[in-house]
Amino acid sequence: MIASAIPAYRRSARTDFRMWLLLIFGVIFFWAGSVIDPRDNCSEDGRECAPWLVPLAQGLGALVGLGAALNMFANPNRGSFIDPATGDLVWWQGRVGAADGDEGRIHPSHIGKVRIIRQDESDDSVSLYDLDGERLAWFNEEVIPWPYDRWAGKLAALWPHILIEIAD
Repeated sequence: MIASAIPAYRRSARTDFRMWLLLIFGVIFFWAGSVIDPRDNCSEDGRECAPWLVPLAQGLGALVGLGAALNMFANPNRGSFIDPATGDLVWWQGRVGAADGDEGRIHPSHIGKVRIIRQDESDDSVSLYDLDGERLAWFNEEVIPWPYDRWAGKLAALWPHILIEIAD
């Protein structure tokens, strides 16, 4: 019952749209640097000329594209689930192949608060705190599904002592 109320969540680099955007960005910049002649990167009157920008853009594109491709090749994953054997909330980040990566676990009866900080310009920030007020390591918005407040609400519905704090 608990596992169905809070479904398991798993995301990998290959399924993360941000990695695909970085790969596309890198390929476009690398391609543009390959087809633009640096001598053509000047204004008509010749006053503004920066031929060094073309190879710089190409190099930046190569670095970003290669980094995204290598990350997708390694395919690190992250996620969370309720362990049916113990009832613990288990989360992980940076798991590659058989390597465990960074992992944490806590029984929900020991969770004191889920804090969500809303941010305008970037993804919301999520933190998990135990009953002593200590922030739990490696638990953040990367390991739970969006919308974060809905996930936190499901957790608090099963364990009513958990406080959901939403800050703007």
